[in-house]
Amino acid sequence: MLTVLLLLWPVAAALLLHFFKGSAARVAAFGAALIEFVLAVFAAVTFNGGNSGQFSLNLPWIASAGINFHVGMDGLSLLLVLLTTFLVPLILLASYRRTFDNASAFYALVLFMETGLVGVFTAQDAFLFYFFWEVALIPIYFLAGVWGGVNRAKVTFKFFLYTIVGSLFMLAGFVYLYFQTGPAANGLAAHNAELTSFYNLSLSAQEQSWLFWLIFAAFAVKMPIFPFHTWQPDTYTESPAPATMLLSGIMLKMGIYGCMRWLLPVVPLGVSQWQDLVLILSIIGIIYGAIIAIRQQDVKRLIAYSSLSHVGLMIAGVFSLTQIGLQGASIQMLAHGVNVVGMFFIADCIERRTNTRLIPDLGGLTRQTPVLTVCFLVLLLGTVALPLTNGFVGEFLLLGGVYQYNAWMGAVAGITIILAAVYLLRMFQRVMLGPDSSFSDTITDLTGAELVVLVPLIVLVFWIGLFPNTFLHLSEGSVMNILSEVVKR
Repeated sequence: MLTVLLLLWPVAAALLLHFFKGSAARVAAFGAALIEFVLAVFAAVTFNGGNSGQFSLNLPWIASAGINFHVGMDGLSLLLVLLTTFLVPLILLASYRRTFDNASAFYALVLFMETGLVGVFTAQDAFLFYFFWEVALIPIYFLAGVWGGVNRAKVTFKFFLYTIVGSLFMLAGFVYLYFQTGPAANGLAAHNAELTSFYNLSLSAQEQSWLFWLIFAAFAVKMPIFPFHTWQPDTYTESPAPATMLLSGIMLKMGIYGCMRWLLPVVPLGVSQWQDLVLILSIIGIIYGAIIAIRQQDVKRLIAYSSLSHVGLMIAGVFSLTQIGLQGASIQMLAHGVNVVGMFFIADCIERRTNTRLIPDLGGLTRQTPVLTVCFLVLLLGTVALPLTNGFVGEFLLLGGVYQYNAWMGAVAGITIILAAVYLLRMFQRVMLGPDSSFSDTITDLTGAELVVLVPLIVLVFWIGLFPNTFLHLSEGSVMNILSEVVKR
C-alpha cells in the first residue's frame, strides 16, 4: 500500500492546488512534495533488502485482458523513487523567487509529473508502465510549452514528436510481447503483461532483434543517446528552470531505468546482437557531447551538452552487461541527478542576477559571491568525478564495466573525464575568476532560501562519494537479478 500512497498523494495534492493562488500554491506544493519525500524515506527505512519486490499491490485493472494495476519496489526502484522525491521539493524551492502566471496549474503539473515518474519506477505491468510513462511526459510538455522561452512552441513540439513516436514504438513492442504470453486460443484473458511473464517468454533470436529496436526506441530518445539527442539542448535551454531540472535530473533516468528493467532481461538475445552498436553510439555521444560543450558560450547549453556526454557513459555501462557497469549506472543516476540539478540552479541564480547566461559577458563574479563560488565549485568537482565526490564512484564503476567488455572502448570512454574537466573548469574560470565584468561589483551572493536548495545537494555530493555502499547495497540484489535473467536466456 505504501507504493500506492506514493502514487496517489501527489495527484490528490495537485487537485487541491486548484484552491490555492500565487505563492500559496508554491508553499502548498512544496509541503506536499516534502510529505512525499518523507513517505519515500519511510519506505527506504523499512525496506528489508533483497531483490524481490516489496510494498506491492496487484489488482485487476482491465481484467478481461489480463492487465493489472501491479506496482512494487525492489532496490533499484527504491533508489529512483528516493531520487525523484528528494529532488522535486528542492526543484519547487528553487522556483522560490520566480513568479509564474497561473501558479497553481504550474505546480499541479509538477506534482502530476511526480506521480508519473514514481509510477514508471514501480510499475510491474507493461501497460501500466506505458501509462505512467505518458503521464510523466505530458506535464513536461505543458511546463516547457506554456512557461518556456520565446522559442518554446517550436522546441516543445520537437520534443513531444520525438518522445511520442518513441513511445508508440515501445507500445507496439509491448503488445507483441503481450500476445506471446499464454495460449492465444483461449482469448485475451489468457494473456498478461506482467514483467515476470515477459522475462519467461521464449522468443527466437530474430524476434528479439527487432523487438529490441521497438522497445529501445523510446528509451533511446528519453536518455537521450546519439543521434536521438537533438531535442535535448534546445528543450533544456528554452524550458523554465524548474522544468529543465526535472528533465535533466529525473526524466532522463526513465530511459536508463527502462533499459535495465524492461529491455535487457526481456530481449537479451536482441541486446547481444546490437550491443556493440549501442556501445559505439554511446561513446560517440560521450565525445561529441564533450566537444560541443567546449564550444558553448551559453552556460545552460554547456551544462546540457555536458549532460549528454555523461549520460553516454551511463548507457555504455548498462550495455557492458557487467555487474559493476550496471551498479555504476545505478549510483551514477543518483549522482548525475544531484549534480545536474545543482548546476542548472547555479546557472539560474547567476542569470537572475545578471540577466545573461553568456560566458563572455560574465567574469570576476567571485569577489562578491564567495558562498556561490564554493557551492558552484563543489557541484562542478562532483560533475568532473573528483575522488571523494559522488561523480567519482559512478564513473569509476562505469568505466570499469566498459573496460571489462572491451578495453579499447573503456579507454576511449575514459576521455570523458578529461574533457569534462576541460570545459567545466574553463567555464568556471571565465565566469567566476576571469577578468572583471560589469557585474563584478554589483552581483549579490546566495540568499538563505537558495542555500536551503544547495546544501542538501552538496551533502549528497560527499555522502555518495564517501559512503557509496549506503546506496550501492540497495541496488545490488536488483542488478544481480537482472543479470541472472540475461544469462539464463
